Amino acid sequence: MAKKIKQYDEAQIIKMFGLERLGGNDAHPLMQEWTNTSTTLHAGEQYLFDYITDNLINKIVGWNEEMLKMNFIAQVLILGRLQETKKYKTYYENTIEATVDGYFLKTKSDMMIAAGILERAETPYFYFQEYKKNKDPKGDVTAQVLEAFLITQEKNKNGKPLYGCTVIGKYWDFMLMQSKTYCISKTYDCTEKEDLMQIIAMLRKFKEILETQLLD
Repeated sequence: MAKKIKQYDEAQIIKMFGLERLGGNDAHPLMQEWTNTSTTLHAGEQYLFDYITDNLINKIVGWNEEMLKMNFIAQVLILGRLQETKKYKTYYENTIEATVDGYFLKTKSDMMIAAGILERAETPYFYFQEYKKNKDPKGDVTAQVLEAFLITQEKNKNGKPLYGCTVIGKYWDFMLMQSKTYCISKTYDCTEKEDLMQIIAMLRKFKEILETQLLD
């Protein structure tokens, strides 16, 4: 008989697994390292940046989830330079599961960056979860990233921190988890160009962290 999958919210996850939640860019040393960054764009990147931000504040309101992904998020990830290498790949719509502290957890990530072979993800490092609306019938976006973190801790068993990002409409939050503590950054509004530049900078910074601190 297939195991029944239960949808948890963030508060339930905290209670079930004894987690500690921290909020803000200065609340955790790893979040400070991640957010204390900046970047610049070369001419080609500036053209793409200007193209995707042209009248964005009005366009994004009418986009459904797939339009948001194709018209905007995909281009932001390009500007974030998260291209694949021989050591890690990008996986989409990947389902992961594990039993953690007696609880069976199973969730699907919109995107993950992981070491793997072909279509098989083996060691995840980063989770990206995206919704169009503030309230979504698919569940609590933050809780889903926490579930992915807990599952990955159980599978990786390497004690290394995990990183992620949630997008709800125009709002981007960055998340990380180390042991039983997780931290959520300040919220960035991607329709504000200064915030979008910081989002791009943080994606690029994660690539640096991944390649210098997380890869085996």
